[in-house]
This record gives sequence, C-alpha cells and structure tokens, in this order.
Amino acid sequence: MSEINKILEPLQRFGVHLGLTRIKTLLTNLGNPHLAVPIVHVTGTNGKGSVCAYLSAVLTEAGYRVGRYTSPHLVDWTERICLNEQPISTTRLIEVLQTTIQGITPDTDTPTQFEVITAAAWLYFAQEKVDIAVIEVGLGGRLDATNVCDRPLASIITSISREHWQQLGSTLAAIATEKAGIFKPGCPAIIGQLPPEAAAVVKSRLLELDCPSVWVEKAKPLESAPSWAMYQDISYPLPLKGDIQLVNSAIAIATLQILQQQGFNLTTSQIQAGMAKTRWLGRIQWVDWHNYRLLIDGAHNCAAAVVLRDYVDTLKTPITWVIGMLSTKDHQEVFRALLRPGDQLYLVPVRDHSTAAPETLQQLGLAICPQLRDCRTFGDLFDALAESLPQTERLTVLCGSLYLVGYFLSVSTCNR
Repeated sequence: MSEINKILEPLQRFGVHLGLTRIKTLLTNLGNPHLAVPIVHVTGTNGKGSVCAYLSAVLTEAGYRVGRYTSPHLVDWTERICLNEQPISTTRLIEVLQTTIQGITPDTDTPTQFEVITAAAWLYFAQEKVDIAVIEVGLGGRLDATNVCDRPLASIITSISREHWQQLGSTLAAIATEKAGIFKPGCPAIIGQLPPEAAAVVKSRLLELDCPSVWVEKAKPLESAPSWAMYQDISYPLPLKGDIQLVNSAIAIATLQILQQQGFNLTTSQIQAGMAKTRWLGRIQWVDWHNYRLLIDGAHNCAAAVVLRDYVDTLKTPITWVIGMLSTKDHQEVFRALLRPGDQLYLVPVRDHSTAAPETLQQLGLAICPQLRDCRTFGDLFDALAESLPQTERLTVLCGSLYLVGYFLSVSTCNR
C-alpha cells in the first residue's frame, strides 16, 4: 500500500457525508488557505473535467500560475491536485496531507476523506501562491467541500442530468438546486445547455443573487479546418473527442472572456495554443494495448453514455462493449443509451469497488437489447479484452466506470 493510501484509507469509513461545517472548521485550523486563492468553480453532471482541463491549459499557456483540483483520479491520487498542468509530487502531497490531518481537532466531527484531500489542495495552492485555481465540485455543489469561497471569479454549471439522486434528489429541479448552490451574490456565472426544468431553477437563483450570467451556445465546427471550432469570434483547435466538446469548449471560452474582463491578459494565440495542448484522460480516448487499438471512456451515467454512443456512431464500425459498472448507477438507462442490435457485450466487475454483478448486468442487457450478437460475463477486465481485441473487424470500447478505466490505465502504464 502506498504512503498516500495509508494516510487516506482510514478516512474512507466516513463515506459521503455532505456538509460544510467540517471542512470550514478544518480550514480555519489551517489558517483559512482558501481565502488566499482566487478560483473558478465548476459543477455539472458531465463536462466538468473537460472544462477544467481547457481552462487550466489556456491559463498556464498565458503564463499564469494555475492550480487545478479535480476528482476522482484514475490512477494516482496526485492527479487530483495540479500546478501548471503538472500533478503534485508524491512527496509534497504526503507533506500537505500530514499538515492537513494535524489540523483535525479531536473534539470535532472527523472530516471525510474527500474533505481532507480538498483541504490539502487549498493548502497547497495557497503555499504555491497560485494566481488562479480551477476547482471542480466533487458532488452536487451547495454542500460540497469545495463550496467554501465567498467570491469566486466565476461559477460554472456545465450540464444537468439525473445522477447521484440518492444524495441530490430524484428530480432535475432538485439536482439543479444543489448545483446552483455554488453561485455567490454578484459573481459571474456561466451555464451550459440545461433541460427546461433545471434551467428554470438556475435562472431563479441567478436572479435572486443578482449574478451576471452567460448562457453558452454550442460552438460551431469549422468546415475549413477539421478538429477546429469557433465560439463567437474565436476559433480554436479541439483536441478532445466527441460532439459534446463543442459545448464544453464554448463554456471554457466564455469563462476565459469573463476573466479577460476582470484583468487577465489572454491573447487569442494563447487561447488557441492552450486549447491545443488540453488533455483529459479516460474520456473518449484512443489507446493502444498489446498492438491493438481500443477506445476508453468513463460513460458512467446516461448522459455520458449518450455522448459516447453518438461518437461511436460516427465511426460506422461494429462494436464490442467491455463494460463494468458500480452497483449505484442507473444500469438500465446506460444500456438503453449504448446498446444496439448486432453489438457484442462483455461484462466485467469493477475491481476494488461496489460493483454491479456481471451476471445481473448480462440479464439486463439481453432484456433491453435481445438482438445483441453476443453477451457474456468475465471474471476480470483483461480476460474480456483478450477475447474482444483480436476480433479486428470490430471496435472494442471499454466503458461504464471511471474506476474501471483507471484500473485499465494503471495496469497498462505498469506494462509499458
């Protein structure tokens, strides 16, 4: 077990426990480092990570000292906390975690694992005197541990669909209420394309708080330049795959325009160069494994599955899905979004997590799409890949869980 896991694993028993009291107490004990960090705060059901990646890459390209905090990690805890696109070193993360844990007083409610790593990120960014930090919400928004800054430079909602209903509520309106909880009085807000029920809630909250807002339209692909897009009068390269990136990239550009109005010096050439350098692992990503080409993507909820299916449809290739999902996910809706007659479905467990049983998923997959060409279960991800990848007339797509994608990446990295 790594030293970081030894530090953080005892805190796992506190699970998901939304609320701001514990994180505020901990940050107070650490000297309120978050108050020294100007931030862009990003929430949404999908697209958060991509938007954070775009913003961080462009601001770094422009010469700013940029923090980025995202979750979950795919391979290593250090991925969550980055400075100028580089993950924090293992040694430094251990140091800030140890300092953070020393700030926990024994007579108070013990912070959760996520609250501790979040506080450690604030501490690191303050120590490094960042010019700006791009902060991704962990879950929801209103009661998320990242929601402790009173004056964000900008607050973003990328998208809203039904996910984490166990904690956020069963309706889009309830989920929108939680996500709109990151807005602060008078602070600019940037909003992506929302369902009407969610948009109504968000508009009401913006009006109540007198927040200037930008509702982002989808960028337009440039016919004259493949893999380029244009939002308003800015054209830029689009390295991340999928039609959804026309929305995510436009949200990032709109946010950068807000930052320009606030005094950030961002030239068009810097925006273009930064967008070109953007990378975001595990989201519609092509990888090589044992001389075979495959596509990997988290696709851990219905909205993300729709995006993945739309991209796969453009490839016009028979598909073998290699899928594992957590027990808490909406398996039926993910399958409805992904599966088509003639597809093959190989089901695997998600290692070291609360996995849905592959046999249960097999029954569900066949019920939803009886015309599958093949549907079977495997005891391990790599057994399924060994069966699917040699079928070179079909494309193998690994998806269903970011934890499953992270497991693949961790093993593939070790075998390079």
